[in-house]
Amino acid sequence: MDRNLAALKPSLVWKHFARIVRIPRPSSHEEQIRAYVLDFARSKGLECREDAAHNIYVRKPASAGMEDRKGVVLQAHLDMVPQKNNDKVFDFEKDPIDACIDGAWVTADGTTLGADNGIGAAAILAVLEDDTLVHGPLEALFTATEETGMDGAFGLEKGLLKGDILLNLDSETEGELYVGCAGGLDANTTFDYAAQPVPAGDWTAARIAVKGLKGGHSGIQIVCQRANANKVLFRFLNTAPCDLLLASVDGGGLRNAIPREAQAVVLVATGDYEKLAAALEAYERTIRAEYAEVEDSISITVERCDRPTEMLPAEVAGRLVKAVAACPDGVQKMSVAMPGLVQTSTNLARVVSDGSSVKLQSLLRSSVNSEKEALGEAIAALFSLAGARTELSGSYNGWNPDMQSPILAAMTASYEQLYGVKPAVTAIHAGLECGIIGSNYPALDMISFGPTICYPHSPDEKVEIASVAKFYDFLIRTLGNIPKK
Repeated sequence: MDRNLAALKPSLVWKHFARIVRIPRPSSHEEQIRAYVLDFARSKGLECREDAAHNIYVRKPASAGMEDRKGVVLQAHLDMVPQKNNDKVFDFEKDPIDACIDGAWVTADGTTLGADNGIGAAAILAVLEDDTLVHGPLEALFTATEETGMDGAFGLEKGLLKGDILLNLDSETEGELYVGCAGGLDANTTFDYAAQPVPAGDWTAARIAVKGLKGGHSGIQIVCQRANANKVLFRFLNTAPCDLLLASVDGGGLRNAIPREAQAVVLVATGDYEKLAAALEAYERTIRAEYAEVEDSISITVERCDRPTEMLPAEVAGRLVKAVAACPDGVQKMSVAMPGLVQTSTNLARVVSDGSSVKLQSLLRSSVNSEKEALGEAIAALFSLAGARTELSGSYNGWNPDMQSPILAAMTASYEQLYGVKPAVTAIHAGLECGIIGSNYPALDMISFGPTICYPHSPDEKVEIASVAKFYDFLIRTLGNIPKK
């Protein structure tokens, strides 16, 4: 495959993106990408700084004759979601992403690409570099650690930004303007236990594995009704045709990614192993049939494995299995005001044992704050009945749409002038930083938009090449048409 991304158009955007994908930048490991942005800004003689929350701020003066225009803040985040296929050997803290051109798309080899939000960051750098562009006063805000908690947005200094308009470049469908987003809440649950030795006798150790699911972004793809590997695994454990002793579990990955894989090591009476294997084979057929229109590579397997030395107490394991089987997951409510938009959802992202506890993570999203809080309390109540404790944390509000927004009207007109059709105006069931930034800068007029990115937060992530050109041309046209103060 062709790996010469820098040969694509628009050249400045792809030049910077080709460099960005070579820089390791998983959340909380963004030192190198921050240095890249700062070094670039200094090389252009632009005012720049890093704040206490590790956000990078760059200022570019207006082009000649545009000094009287409203100030614009261009915003993107610097980190990426580190997800890879199970058979891919890759260290996200050290290895460069292997990005390549695949027909009309740019993708990566077995890992997330980081177009979320690397393309947005690259577009901002292209604007900062190109001195031929017409624009008013510009500020660039590159935020830190968005994917695991929006730390940079939460830590943004009040009074730092001087602009009147914020353009967030973190949306993922070209031709859509986002004017609202969901808020979020983390539910972190812990089952403590004192590990017990596995019993002597005729027991066989087996590893049950769920693989091959599509996964994806737990906000954007939640409406697709994709299978959750944790739920698929624990549904079987709850209905297994023979007694199972649970030794360990490791399901899911990041809190904002729909789980693609999950596995459990169990002990089964040796005489029941074939019954277990037959039941799992039938269960795989059931799950494949249920998700026939959604998932195409479901794999549910069992194989003998090395005998563990310890296991969860049977009573704890029983409560855990039933609680996970009953835990809410997926779409909970659709919006009435905006048909097709998810209003409230939850993603059971992680279930993992460490020898003394089982920890679970759910990420809740809603554009209605009271529904988000009520769902969190319901999940906490469920696990409390099962003897676990749940901490609800990291709550942030959504971004309420302003359909009378001046920049919305201006951008709608600009898009129609460029492409002959009006852009779709919508909201997104994901946590954009606009909601948090807007809490500290309530006067900002905000819009989010971007190129078409499919399957973010999964190794299938890809960005459409043609949409990047349309997105960037639209960005340039928008900057040239910013109204006067």
